Amino acid sequence: MKKFTILLLALLLALPLTGCQGGQTGHSINVYNWGEYIDESIFDDFEAETGIHVNYKTFASNEMLYSAIKGGGNSYDVIIPSDYMVARMGEEGLLMELDYSKIPNAENIDPRYLNPAYDTEQKYSLPYMWGTTGIIYNTTMVDKAPTSWMDLFTTDLKGQVLIFDNPRDCIGLALKALGYSFNTTDKDQIAEATDLLIKQKEDGIVQAYVMDQIFDKMINNEAAMGTYYAGDYLTMVEENPDLAFVQPEEGSNLFVDAMCIPTCSKNYEDALAFINFMCRDDIVLRNCDETGYSCPSATALEEMDEEMATDPVAYPDEDILDKAETFGGLPEETLTFYDHEWIRICLAKVKY
Repeated sequence: MKKFTILLLALLLALPLTGCQGGQTGHSINVYNWGEYIDESIFDDFEAETGIHVNYKTFASNEMLYSAIKGGGNSYDVIIPSDYMVARMGEEGLLMELDYSKIPNAENIDPRYLNPAYDTEQKYSLPYMWGTTGIIYNTTMVDKAPTSWMDLFTTDLKGQVLIFDNPRDCIGLALKALGYSFNTTDKDQIAEATDLLIKQKEDGIVQAYVMDQIFDKMINNEAAMGTYYAGDYLTMVEENPDLAFVQPEEGSNLFVDAMCIPTCSKNYEDALAFINFMCRDDIVLRNCDETGYSCPSATALEEMDEEMATDPVAYPDEDILDKAETFGGLPEETLTFYDHEWIRICLAKVKY
């Protein structure tokens, strides 16, 4: 028995060691991204090339992402917040600086998307996708096509309108409808926008505040009009050709979502490898084709199918882009006031 035990131990010691987290090298990373926002088949390619397994999870809003990271208790290695949230998380010390010597494919990014206001020194982020917000509507359910953000508040489509379920986008579109900046810090203007949203809710115009739930509702003709992102509209219209999209005349939000490594990451080097992989032209093109979102890579855009590269929703004309405004970081006092006003919106009820 003793000889058998020694032999068994020797055999076990001879076996290759594998990590407890899976993957060919025993490595894995945790990636946290928006829903419907990646071609998940690329994870297999990444693992085949690097031996690093990807654990993938999605969030529905920047605020949900922020809470998950800020609250602690989570370990994510790559996250993809939007511009204004990159600024906030960078200022609060929640993001690691990127080592660009490990991200050679960063050279593919179009310079127009580098050193933006939300990360002026490009310390914490690399662009993932960009796009605009607007109004999606069902042409069979709407008598007159919307042209303005204000159409969301004056429509007679009771219970048929879907609105962003996050404070920055929601209050932002009301600010634009009133002629104000997305980035105002004027409390009176923010309160006026909140009042407009509360009246919209009390008048019974709003069916629901949604994020990814908008896909099923618009595809299945459960709502006539909704606010969302251009890339997601391109996904929805493939399922329901009765849908249409407009960037309102007051100007829409031009956003950039970016790849970052949070300070809670336990796999910094592997996270850098994943970001570099995601900047590779063939991977960028696959992601753009899958999601409908716009490409920040100059070299990938040159290789893109012409029909996709000239789509007016994904790549709008300069006159639309000139009127578009990017979300910037806001001071803590303004963010606190946003939270207060968001609670006022959530507590409002329909007046019968």
